[in-house]
Order: sequence, then C-alpha cells, then structure tokens
Amino acid sequence: MPHKTVLACLVATVLAGCGGRDDVTLTRIRHTGNGPDEFSIMPGKPLQAPEDYASLPSPTPGGANLTDQNPLADGVAALGGNPAALNIGAPNARDGALVNHANRYGTPENIRQTLAAEDKEIRRRHGRVNILRLGPTDDYTNSYKRQWLDPYSEERRLRRNGTITPSSPPPPK
Repeated sequence: MPHKTVLACLVATVLAGCGGRDDVTLTRIRHTGNGPDEFSIMPGKPLQAPEDYASLPSPTPGGANLTDQNPLADGVAALGGNPAALNIGAPNARDGALVNHANRYGTPENIRQTLAAEDKEIRRRHGRVNILRLGPTDDYTNSYKRQWLDPYSEERRLRRNGTITPSSPPPPK
C-alpha cells in the first residue's frame, strides 16, 4: 500500500476521533471532577415572622428548620396532595390491600443490604472487564446492560401466551 494512502487513512481516523460525542455524565458511578456538586446545594426558603411566637416548637439540634427546602413535600402540595402524608412511617390503612399483595411471598428484612452488596459486586466485576476505557463510557449503564429487558420480545412472548397488551407502543422504525 502506498505511503500516501496509509497517511490519508491515518489522518481520516484522527479527524474522526476528534468529533463530538454524546457523553452521558449524569449516570456515572464515580465523580470525575474536583469541584462542588451543583445538585447538593439547595437555597433556603425566605424567612418569615410567625403569627404567634408562643406557638413555635422548641428547637431540636440537628432537626429540620422551617426555612429548609423539602422538594418532595413541595411537589406533593403543588400537585394537590397532602404533604403531611409523607411523614407517616407505616403504610396508610387504605393501602393495606396493596401492601398485603406485595408481601404475599414474604419480604426479607435485610433486602437493602443484600441489594447494595449485589450492586457492589456487579460493578466490581464490570470494572475488571473495562480496564482501557476506550470511547465514551457510562459505567452504570455498561454494568447493567446484560440485565436489561427487551420490551418488544417480552410483548411478543405475552401475546403468544394470550395476554392482551392493548397499550403497548408500536415498534421502532
């Protein structure tokens, strides 16, 4: 092969590598920068004078402040719900049938610790495989890609078994 052809291929490869890429950084497992995390800073609500100073609760060290942000409760209130329902630790009585149905096969007490250990093991095994980090990487997606479900093959399986799937989307073109 002539040297000009090899040189032209090399230049084309280098120029193609300099192109832009779609890099998904919100799902990375490791923080790669040395700056602050913008999402960890929440400004407080504006200060307000209470209507009655005698009705204020006694201060609790380390407790919540009236000016602290509570995005979950604010979202529930904005959608017309009751933010006080978020503070209830046990499930509501009207949700008893749903809770009983979800617990019909039993629930392990240490499910969170088990899932955390399994997640750590999956990411540890994946970290050994992708040592070179060639190309754009998204560690979380790459770690769990083998466990993804194909919705269209699942839909075909359900329809073969006679299950009606009326609201499934059309397949991609």
